[in-house]
Amino acid sequence: MVKNNDARVVYADIFDLPHWRSPKHTPMSPYERAAQFSSFNALEGYEDMVGEEARIVGEQEKLTETEMEILNQKINLIADVLEDGHHPILTFTYFLNDRMKQGGSYVTMTERVRKIDPVNRKIVLYKTVGTSQRYMELDMDKIKDISGDLVSHIFESA
Repeated sequence: MVKNNDARVVYADIFDLPHWRSPKHTPMSPYERAAQFSSFNALEGYEDMVGEEARIVGEQEKLTETEMEILNQKINLIADVLEDGHHPILTFTYFLNDRMKQGGSYVTMTERVRKIDPVNRKIVLYKTVGTSQRYMELDMDKIKDISGDLVSHIFESA
């Protein structure tokens, strides 16, 4: 049997038959027919991926010995005030890790301090996060600066 690649020969028996139309459904307009394929996007998510790759994140800065000493003095003062039953409102500048890539950025937040956890090196705030409504914790190693009325004099004396 010889194979023929000409479609007119292969389909000669059905080539001249009329186009079949459903007796139950009205035919789609060319616009409706095109619309059913318009939502298909072969490169879906590509723009988001390119945008994410182009997004710049920073790195956490290493504190100098002097900056670390000042920060430790501020944390010790906060601990003393907490022992006396006071919960100061302070402004924290800390490094927030990025969820998508290595690095992150510095953010500043003002909040009331709930307690200090020296074992896990965390400052616990009254701000609640997540669906469990747990208290927000700041990792002491991620804090760049603490400011506010309570600790402002420490910076001036250094």
